[in-house]
Amino acid sequence: MEEIGSIEYQCPSDVFLQIIKGKCKTTLIVLIKKGRNRFGEMRRTLPTISERMLSRQLDELEKDGIIRRESFPEVPPRVEYYLTPYGETIYPVIREMRRWGHIHLEKQQSIQ
Repeated sequence: MEEIGSIEYQCPSDVFLQIIKGKCKTTLIVLIKKGRNRFGEMRRTLPTISERMLSRQLDELEKDGIIRRESFPEVPPRVEYYLTPYGETIYPVIREMRRWGHIHLEKQQSIQ
């Protein structure tokens, strides 16, 4: 895989950004990786996201093959989310992006 081909019809970085674009998607990936993989746990951790938006983001991550949803036939019903093997490949990139984001936030706060 070349860094940049002689002709590019689609920017690979844009493809990547399209997958992770959305409210808190990167945080959801981290939460699921760290074992906070139930809807209620994620909702409590992210008070700025509505239940509808959380559900939408999880659906999109599942559609893109990043996570899988597992339902358990219990009363009350229980659903858990897991990173797929494909999703595991994106985790190191997300971790580094979030690290850089924290550094940038600290820099911005020191300027103000």
